[in-house]
Amino acid sequence: MNRFLILLLLPITLFAQKYSREEISRWEKQAKDITIIRDNWGIPHTYGKTDADAVFGLLYAQCEDDFKRVEMNYIEKLGRMAEVKGESSLYDDLYIRLIIDSAEAVADYDKSPGWLKKLMNAYADGINYYLYKNPLVKPALLTQFKPWYPLLWTDGSIGAINTADVTEEDVKMFYGNNDRSASFVVPKEEEEKVDGSNGFAIAPSHTASGNAILYINPHTTFYFRPEIQMNSDEGLHVYGAVTWGQFFVYQGFNEHCGFMHTSSNVDVADLYELKISKQGEKYFYTYNDSLRPLEEKKMIFRYKEGDNTVSKTITTYFTHQGPVMAKRNDKWISVRSYNRSLNGLMQCWMRNKANGLDDYKKIMDLRGNTSNNTVFADSKGNIAYWHGNYIPKRDTTFNWALPQDGSIAKTEWQGLHTIDETVHIYNPPNGWIQNCNSTPFTAAGVNSPKKENYPNYMAPDGENFRGINAVRVLQNEKAFTLEKIIAAGYDTKLSAFEILVPALVKAFEKNSKPTDSLYEQIKEPIAELKKWDYHSSVTSVATTLAIEWAQKLSASLRRVYIDEGWDDQVAINTIFAETATAQELLPPLAEVVKELKNKFGDWRIGWGEINRYQRISGDATQPYNDNVPSTAVPFASSTWGMLPAYNSSYYPGTKKRYGVSGNSFICAVEFGKKVKARSLLAGGESGNPSSKHFNDQLEMYTKGQFKDVLFYKEDVMKHVEKIYHPGE
Repeated sequence: MNRFLILLLLPITLFAQKYSREEISRWEKQAKDITIIRDNWGIPHTYGKTDADAVFGLLYAQCEDDFKRVEMNYIEKLGRMAEVKGESSLYDDLYIRLIIDSAEAVADYDKSPGWLKKLMNAYADGINYYLYKNPLVKPALLTQFKPWYPLLWTDGSIGAINTADVTEEDVKMFYGNNDRSASFVVPKEEEEKVDGSNGFAIAPSHTASGNAILYINPHTTFYFRPEIQMNSDEGLHVYGAVTWGQFFVYQGFNEHCGFMHTSSNVDVADLYELKISKQGEKYFYTYNDSLRPLEEKKMIFRYKEGDNTVSKTITTYFTHQGPVMAKRNDKWISVRSYNRSLNGLMQCWMRNKANGLDDYKKIMDLRGNTSNNTVFADSKGNIAYWHGNYIPKRDTTFNWALPQDGSIAKTEWQGLHTIDETVHIYNPPNGWIQNCNSTPFTAAGVNSPKKENYPNYMAPDGENFRGINAVRVLQNEKAFTLEKIIAAGYDTKLSAFEILVPALVKAFEKNSKPTDSLYEQIKEPIAELKKWDYHSSVTSVATTLAIEWAQKLSASLRRVYIDEGWDDQVAINTIFAETATAQELLPPLAEVVKELKNKFGDWRIGWGEINRYQRISGDATQPYNDNVPSTAVPFASSTWGMLPAYNSSYYPGTKKRYGVSGNSFICAVEFGKKVKARSLLAGGESGNPSSKHFNDQLEMYTKGQFKDVLFYKEDVMKHVEKIYHPGE
């Protein structure tokens, strides 16, 4: 008993992770040079003498807010998820390790420039110091973070990995069958992909103040990025959203300029069909009329099985183009891609300190951004747009959306396009730029680049309904303010239904008679839809009917991202509306009416009654419960043209829909002698349900009510909640 009491009285740090006295001493010394100020929203503003100090403080603060998300992001990028979740994640890990090589990341760390190595060391030190000071925090797997980890994940995008259309299921089908006989067939209709973003840049000619304005509106899964600020005596003064576990602001601004990223379908990964032969136990592939041996790599995986950890070795195959990841039409498929790079990480950091358009162009010349477009504005009044960044040159006689012949040299990449060769816009005469994961050829109205001037693989993206909405809300305003740009970004028109609903009404009026069985069932719902103005609201019954109905139609109507030769979303919906039969259009509405009556006793259900926001757990996978309080949301999926995206779904046991993704960090910034900005974050800053900052922005989020950004230290000091050094 006495021994137990003695143990309780010992300092809790004795039970912390084992770190060397030298490490601890170094951390404690550096922490004294770092100050974290939490404002009244719980947002951390880190201040340090050096950039590395600011990074140390940032990662420490991130761990305080949601260590679980920080850790899980790197467990995934290390390809070790099965060690936590079990054998079901084994081939997800294989997929990652085929395209992200830890050994290459270590090699890049070793050859990194000194300034970057300092930042990566500070990244690891900030997390490890947090674990040392908080021994009651039990990592799921990673008890010590390594400074090379950031080189596993060199892009902060939610869509940072690109393997063309090869999926984890392809990898499982290929490597999970010893005889390689299984061939995965890509489904003809894809499920709705609802991630994306909106970015607007407004030139001084179209603002009331004569300053440029940037609207930052990424659409991600909720809680994917917190809101932060970093400052140092080395010129760092950046504010915005950071992806959990990364040390750079991904969407944000400094006093000179701001940057917003939107996902695109620029071709940065290609598939190659291989001609395989086997000699003895060795596999070979044909290239330029000669045989080359496939490189074999034996990868060891561990996975959780009950209370034990089990190992499995998988032999993987590589060509000079990349890993073999699938089998299609009886042919092995190798993938050429670029999913991590030293240049990419350097570029992500350097943009945080860019001082204007000319400087930003030089940073773009690194060509390390493989996943995104960039919408830009600066304090000198410039606005700009780049569609993609890292774009390989290719033979334009091929359709690069399709697998290529991997046995000939003509299908090889031929270096990279220069920035000037890529699709870009600088200071267009119309005074605004928009991108909503849509074609760049309408990004600046009539002043947009021309499609015929670029190879198809450079911008296969088509038009979508958000792009149409964005042009509509931007083209007529000549005096934007922060309030007006936020109002434009929160326009609730669902423009897809301007095409779909009239087709439904016409089919009813032309084909239904009072004697038909469907007539009485849908007569009143049709009347409700016919008088609708196509705007969503919490009280709108038509919004409920339209969305529930449209989701029962062909999945192709919801496809935003397209490849070369495909019809875009607007064209697909237009063709469908013109050609769909009454049988295709009317019975799905009758199903919706029946389902609503069964659930709620009436089909007259306002959108906000079933479209809800609920945050009741800090887990990465949120639970949802109709019996627990939730909040009505007027917004809807970006699929239908909604600018303030809110993607909700039904879950087991729920009658209502709950949001999982869409608007996440939203910010409107005006540049000038002093920066002015307003922002909003889904839910709140903290991932801890017991924190007052877990849900303190939830009600505001559902109404689009923004808070003032505290960019300057004098403003931060007026709204202080806590000031401390890491470890205190």
